Amino acid sequence: MFQDDGSSSVTSTPVQMFPSMSMSPSPYPWLKELKSEERGLCLIHLLLTCAKHVASGNFEHANIALDQISHLASPEGDTMQRIASYFAEALANRILKTWPGIYKALHSTRISLASENILVRKMFFEYFPYLKIAFVITNQVIIEAMEGEKIVHVIDLNAAEPTQWRALLRDLSARPEGPPHLRITGVHQQKEVLDQMARILIEEAEKLDIPFQFNPIVSAIENLDVEKLNVKTGEALAISSVLQFHSLLAPDDEVVKSKKNSNGVHLQRVLQVNPKDLANGYSLSQDTASSSPLSSAITSTKIEGFLTALRGLSPKVMVVVEQDSDHNKSGLMERLSESLYFYAALFDCLESTLPRTSMERLKVEKMLFGEEIKNVIACEGGERKERHEKLDKWFQRLDLAGFGCVPLSYYALLQARRLLQGYSCDGCRIKEENGCVVMCWQDRPLFSVSAWKCRR
Repeated sequence: MFQDDGSSSVTSTPVQMFPSMSMSPSPYPWLKELKSEERGLCLIHLLLTCAKHVASGNFEHANIALDQISHLASPEGDTMQRIASYFAEALANRILKTWPGIYKALHSTRISLASENILVRKMFFEYFPYLKIAFVITNQVIIEAMEGEKIVHVIDLNAAEPTQWRALLRDLSARPEGPPHLRITGVHQQKEVLDQMARILIEEAEKLDIPFQFNPIVSAIENLDVEKLNVKTGEALAISSVLQFHSLLAPDDEVVKSKKNSNGVHLQRVLQVNPKDLANGYSLSQDTASSSPLSSAITSTKIEGFLTALRGLSPKVMVVVEQDSDHNKSGLMERLSESLYFYAALFDCLESTLPRTSMERLKVEKMLFGEEIKNVIACEGGERKERHEKLDKWFQRLDLAGFGCVPLSYYALLQARRLLQGYSCDGCRIKEENGCVVMCWQDRPLFSVSAWKCRR
């Protein structure tokens, strides 16, 4: 990932070559002399050093580290230069938040266009295979669960992409027993997104001669009134949640306690890692992040109450797609190290897909990944929405809410593998794990797909 050609094959010098690096102010002429591989190692060290200073409140030294990073990082460079730009921005934002007046003044005139956010998420769908695979699996799970049903109601908790449901309409129209009456309830924050989806799906249903209704609900998931989903007696219900549940994991009191004793030890572990593993699956906290019991993590009545409410709707099946990484730790160092590996894999995937000069690539990295990184690193309490967790944590949460896992069928896995084979992205892989699918870049887990039903 840090060679001159941008590939992921660093195999040499460990990060220990940099601990004695001077923290004196600019200029830093020696930084310009670093080769690509050394530059990547140096950026990792500087980011971790900066994060350590930010976590301890030593902003003067954090500022020096950020200044040095600015001489090496670039949002238009290789993978490590690009990702370092966004993590440095996130760390700087975290510092600024300690002076609320300055932070608010700097952000008071910021404009966020809904149309741009919609467009960049469509780009993510187009340039990565992961959501396409998730949609294919979800549709197959719904088809299998709804066999023989006459009235089917699908609730989409993130109704952003009509392509998935157009495919479902076609699949249902080909049923030997004939298509059911289909009703889709779409939940999204932007009315224009729902209006477009309604128009496309109604037109498709008319072509296929399928009785169809679309019920739009303009709402963020954290504000959703489950009663407005209007589930009716006699309907066979399916629920689809794509990258939504993690935003409900913030504790209700919006207070997150730092693990004060973990940062120093964790930094030592980080500094012993070769950066080639950033995109190839190594996890700094894999011995603790995925094995710790749910009782030791911060629990949230918000997600617990929401899952319980969905359980009360008695769905025949619920499909959950989530980021498969542990970004919900209380300590900054743990979150930074884990998210650095996760997003490096996503940036690496784009490196293999789009040229460095691509404006589409820059938009996805800045407006989607960059904003997520900023939320993971710079925010706390209820403001921190990107609280991604590993699949085994979702197993525990859903089990406590009264759901049981439904192993994905052989045909669902077969369809996913066929779709991936037709995609020009050699590093993208899928693996079966406890009846679920985990989608990876190389060996690094990125997203999981799991199916659930109500336990009796």
